[in-house]
Amino acid sequence: MRTLKSWREKIEEQSSKLPRTVDIPKRMEKRFGRGRMLIPSPSHIEEIIRNVKKGETITQEEIREMLAKRFKVRVTCPITTGIFLRMIAEAGEEERSSGKKPTPWWRVLKGDRSLNEKYPGFPETQRHLLENEGHRIFGKGKRYVVD
Repeated sequence: MRTLKSWREKIEEQSSKLPRTVDIPKRMEKRFGRGRMLIPSPSHIEEIIRNVKKGETITQEEIREMLAKRFKVRVTCPITTGIFLRMIAEAGEEERSSGKKPTPWWRVLKGDRSLNEKYPGFPETQRHLLENEGHRIFGKGKRYVVD
């Protein structure tokens, strides 16, 4: 009988294969220009998130910029970064529900500082966790964070 992998196992599996750099694909050159692109590892993303202190937030774009600078490339892939952020959030919820200290995924916002609809329990879980850290959330439909 096949057992399903936990989100943490999926993160570890992907982290063993990455990071790597590639040429920016032709279809993305209009947006990013020519040069090299980082395909990040979930563990590198998670390391950045763990350094975001309680009461602070970071955007997906800021994470991508930090990684691009660290690896000396033009850009970090937005697609894989988004996928890995979702995996980190799901793993965090698994860990929170089992009483373990999770990576504080809720502190990562979209570029427009809105809550991420792809995170678990959207929007209630992320909203609740941010409000517990002193953030005010406002807006309808999309919810925005005020620091």
